[in-house]
Amino acid sequence: MEQHARQERQLPSPAHQIETDDRTALVCKPRTKGGNSDLPSAGFNVINSIIGSGIIGLPYSMKEAGFPLGVLLLVGVAYITDYSIILLIKGGNLSGTNSYQELVNKSYGFIGYLILSTLQFLYPFIVGPDNLLTYRQVIILCTTIIFTLPMSLYRDIAKLAKVSFISLILTAVILVIVMIRAATLSPLVPKTENAWIFAKSNAIQAIGVMSFAFICHHNSFLIYGSLEEPNLSNWSRITHVSVSLALFISVVFAVCGYVTFTGYTEGDIFENYCRDDDLATFGRFCYGVTIILTFPIECFVTREVISNVFFSGTLTTILHVAVTVIVVALATIISLVYDCLGIVLELNGILSATPLVFIIPTACYLKLSEERWNHSDNLISGLILTVGVLVMTVGFVMTILHPQQCSHGKEMVYCFPNNASLYNSTLPPF
Repeated sequence: MEQHARQERQLPSPAHQIETDDRTALVCKPRTKGGNSDLPSAGFNVINSIIGSGIIGLPYSMKEAGFPLGVLLLVGVAYITDYSIILLIKGGNLSGTNSYQELVNKSYGFIGYLILSTLQFLYPFIVGPDNLLTYRQVIILCTTIIFTLPMSLYRDIAKLAKVSFISLILTAVILVIVMIRAATLSPLVPKTENAWIFAKSNAIQAIGVMSFAFICHHNSFLIYGSLEEPNLSNWSRITHVSVSLALFISVVFAVCGYVTFTGYTEGDIFENYCRDDDLATFGRFCYGVTIILTFPIECFVTREVISNVFFSGTLTTILHVAVTVIVVALATIISLVYDCLGIVLELNGILSATPLVFIIPTACYLKLSEERWNHSDNLISGLILTVGVLVMTVGFVMTILHPQQCSHGKEMVYCFPNNASLYNSTLPPF
């Protein structure tokens, strides 16, 4: 009773609701008009946050890690993702906070708050609309102004659920295209040595790429707060289903992409397809649209960081528009000037995604937990934290010492004219 009373006194304001679940007081945001969504809608946002951008580099992670080990690591990263985003909400409940930043501030003070804010602010800038081969600068500018910016101006993340659902449909289309080309194109791609070796020395860097693909922690509190009934039971159900579906899609995509190109696999799998492949071109178009539909979710996080750090958590309408325009403009500029995805996925995964997925959620929970040291949550959290520190440290050193090369949109060797007759007679046009 005394502990429960202490928790009640720690609440930010009397407007917050208290519900009891798993021996923890659940602190929820006050409901606002239009600010709620049902469980499927929240699930769409979680899945879109996972597979909407980073999935394109997963075949490349198979090449880096070794195919069998890569599949195992992908399953492991998915499990850690599922576990740690639930752990985030548990930590928020223990500390009486309702955002990632507040949780870290409560656990590790202002320095931790600044570190997390920097990581959250930087992460979405990798998810800019890129990878379009013909007049990419013009296409990026047009799609940003017409589509990305207006959707990024939403104030309620729940309104993006339909957008996320469309993105999932397009991801399914891309998956079908990759599967078709695995059957029709792989016989034409030259065989590479050690394509099926169990493990390779770049496995740590591959974990960074996978972490980038699976990160959804930076917007977990936003999605959790959009639920009609925000409690740990509902959140756990959403994460289990969403991460499992995302894992299935990711494994199929990674396996089919790698099986097609093996040692030729690029950081952006669409750079592997020939320019005159109409079906692959349609896949590029679908992927470009999914990026346009995914970026607004990431923009929510960056805007929230700016709001919390500089404006005490509140933005006027003018500031809301101004901050959104600046964030979208910066991401667009980066997309215009840089096109090598492999090294960016590795560095962003190692330096940003790994702390957000492995290190910070577990460190906060261990700091706040009142359970004995040998409690299962404490032991698993300690193990994930140790793995995260190892991956971040070793992965960064290896990425700097052994940077990956990029094709910069050049045609692959199997697309040259001497293979044209075989290519055109074997691959059906779209």
